[in-house]
This record gives sequence, C-alpha cells and structure tokens, in this order.
Amino acid sequence: MNLTKKSYAKVNIFLKIAGKRDNYHLLVSRFVRIKTQYDTISFQEGKFTSFTLDGNFGCETKSNTIYKAYLKLKDISKSVEEYFLTHKVVVDKVIPEFAGLGGGSSNCATFMIMVNEVCNLGLIKDELSAIGATIGADVPFFIYEYDSANVTGVGEIVEKFDEEVFDIQTITPKIECNTGAIFRAFRDKFYKEITKKDADKLLNMKSKDILKMLSIDEANDLYLPASNVYDKLRIENMNLENNYFFSGSGSSFFKII
Repeated sequence: MNLTKKSYAKVNIFLKIAGKRDNYHLLVSRFVRIKTQYDTISFQEGKFTSFTLDGNFGCETKSNTIYKAYLKLKDISKSVEEYFLTHKVVVDKVIPEFAGLGGGSSNCATFMIMVNEVCNLGLIKDELSAIGATIGADVPFFIYEYDSANVTGVGEIVEKFDEEVFDIQTITPKIECNTGAIFRAFRDKFYKEITKKDADKLLNMKSKDILKMLSIDEANDLYLPASNVYDKLRIENMNLENNYFFSGSGSSFFKII
C-alpha cells in the first residue's frame, strides 16, 4: 500500500539571536506553517536493492535530509531497512530550496513521522524531535506539526503558540542563500543579542501584532546581513511593498494576506 503525506513550508514571523552556545547561535523565533505551500512525500511499492529516493533535489542523495533520517531510523529497527527494500521514497518538490522556507527540514520531519507509523517504531514526538535535531535545526518544529510555535535554543525547544491560522504569500527570488556566509556577515558586521525582556514580549505576542509593530530589519536579525551578502535581496531592489518580511536566512519574502 502506498502512503502519502504533505510536507509543509514555514516562515519565521520574527527571528532574533539571543546568544551563542559553543559554535551555534541561540535563536528566539516564531515559526508558522504555510498550509498552502507544501511538498508531497510518498512511499511507493516496488522491489529495490537499496534505499531509493526520487525527487528534484539540489543535492545528491547522501547529503539529503531524508537519507540522513533514514540512516538514523534504520539503526533503531531492522524493519526500516527491510521496508525500503519493498518501497521507495518519492518527493514532489514545490517548496524552493535554499529559500528560508524549511523545505529540507520539513521533508526530513515528514519522512520520520511516516516511517515511525509504517514501521511501528513507537517513538513519541519528543524522541523523534531529538533525533531530528541532530540532522537540522528546523526539523523539531516540523516534527511537532504545530501551525504556529515559539522556537528557541538552537531550534530544539518548540512550544505550541495558539493563534488563528492565516494565509501567507511568499516571493522567492532565484538566489540560493548560503546560510554560513550570512551568519558570518551577521557576526562580523551586524551582531546583536535580544534581551530576555524583549524576547519574552515577542514570544507572547500574536504574529499579526508583531508584524504590525516591527519593520523588516527589526523582525529578522538576518535580513541586513543577507542583503549585505546578496545586494539583490534589499527590499528596495526587490520592488516589494513595506508589508513584506524576510524568512529565516532567506531568500524568501512573505506577507500575511
């Protein structure tokens, strides 16, 4: 039997840096799923000699987050490896890659949720999240499947935020943002840390109210460094209205409609 599940995109309503832990930046952010923008992941029956992943990806299979998740899960149960000798993974890609919309992390999390179900691994969300966090910082958010959540730490702390579900429109220029280069620019030229008081204020506000209060560079600490590295990302060069905001480390802009 074939199994199919939607793998949603996300935006960061705000993204602030709160400090550092080892070589990682501590985040304070609000993640919101885009219910109208998603990839579709299917497990399709067949006969295969090894794990097979089909999809229009910008990386080779061994670098793909889904493959990395497969390696983690097959170490938990032999049934995972056996299952993927009779099924392949097919991803219908719609979410643009390297765009700040979490497509790779969402794919990883959705795949893990599906495998947990079909292989009867019996892992709870917290256990899946802990595994996902070793693959990518955004994976835990997608594991919990919240429409809106506050995300802190290095991405591993995910707390559901209750608010209305709203429509989000995204625009993604054809720029593959290098997250490492953007964080280097942030550290070298734009470094700042949000105070606990200001962080708590944002974490308790509704997303719509946050976007009414903040400008694009106030909402996302990575917008200025990203537009410094990629001049085309300056909002004036994008010819966008002032109600657009920047997601993650880019390159996507979004607005609530």
